[in-house]
Amino acid sequence: MGPPHVQEVPAVTTTPQAVRRASPRTRRPATPATPDPTAGLLPRTEPVRLLNPDGTPLPPRDDYPEPPVEALREMYRRMVVGRRFDAQATALTKQGRLAVYPSSRGQEACQVGGVVAVRDTDWVFPTYRESMALTARGIDPVEVLTLLRGDWHCGYDPTRVHTAPQCTPLATQCVHAAGLAYGESYQGRDTVALAFIGDGATSEGDFHEGVNFAAVFKAPVVYFVQNNKYAISVPLSRQTAAPSLAYKGVGYGVPSEQVDGNDPVAVLAVLTRAVEHARSGKGPFLVEAHTYRMEAHTNADDASRYRDPDEVEAWRDRDPVARLETYLRARDVLDDAAVAAIAEEAEAYAADLRERMNAQPAVDPLSLFDHVYAEPTPQLVEQREQVRAELAAARDSEGDA
Repeated sequence: MGPPHVQEVPAVTTTPQAVRRASPRTRRPATPATPDPTAGLLPRTEPVRLLNPDGTPLPPRDDYPEPPVEALREMYRRMVVGRRFDAQATALTKQGRLAVYPSSRGQEACQVGGVVAVRDTDWVFPTYRESMALTARGIDPVEVLTLLRGDWHCGYDPTRVHTAPQCTPLATQCVHAAGLAYGESYQGRDTVALAFIGDGATSEGDFHEGVNFAAVFKAPVVYFVQNNKYAISVPLSRQTAAPSLAYKGVGYGVPSEQVDGNDPVAVLAVLTRAVEHARSGKGPFLVEAHTYRMEAHTNADDASRYRDPDEVEAWRDRDPVARLETYLRARDVLDDAAVAAIAEEAEAYAADLRERMNAQPAVDPLSLFDHVYAEPTPQLVEQREQVRAELAAARDSEGDA
């Protein structure tokens, strides 16, 4: 009997392509995920808040730990004194002692929190509204108000107090802060520059140029935007379509955050982190504080033309001074006696300011031309001589009479 019949199986022809498909070792690796270019740059979708409007605490946060209670108590003291200063300065405009005064009532947490968060050796770049911040920094209030009474360019020595002159043109201080911070860093010092900005200033070119320069050269600047909802009479919705002003940082590669500007604890916590970021060599940081100015833009403004009184009243319930006082009382670091003592200190501060501001300053009209340029230009010299001649003619006319 012959061998069993074995059915032949046709050979399988395997192509190189089939081998590549079959072999797991030769599969094409998965395309790696594209890194998120905005990682670490975008602010929280809601402003950081550590206290409720009534002063009760919210649950602790790992990202923004609460500042030391001693710092908060000192912040409260400066806020109370600052508010009394602000009220006295407003009264001085009505008495003709100041030409103009931009009140910062309602923004005390931002004004004081900003200067508490930095060192005395750091530099502050204020706007015209930061008079309260400057007094909280320890600058003589009469020197602070000298500019606003119109008898000198800047009443204090910027180099002595590490504080630039109050800036009336919108946003120019953003460029100045970037330049100084870069210069300090270049020389190996760990100085941080804090630039106060209003919401309207974020629509100016100097703001964008300053932030861009600081980002490119990693200048240690904190840009602190106080969004008080109005640029003079223009509401925020008419000047930007950004979801919040804090989002303006991402376009320049600058990390940003937004905070409840009427929550003093949160303001100090966020600014402390921002200052640490800048000081550690990581470059600039942008903070937007959501707050509200309770008074008009200046004493020359009628805010009732563009603001609903109900809106103003709603913000009274978010008073930053009362908010912090309630919290500190609950922590047993503030009592009736301490509150009364701080109020008495504030009254004495206002009385001293009032007395010294009532003294008429002796001014030399020719001093108007001093410190404009290191070397006076021919035009400036010509203008000074014209004023000198007019003053001489006026004296001669008085003598003849």
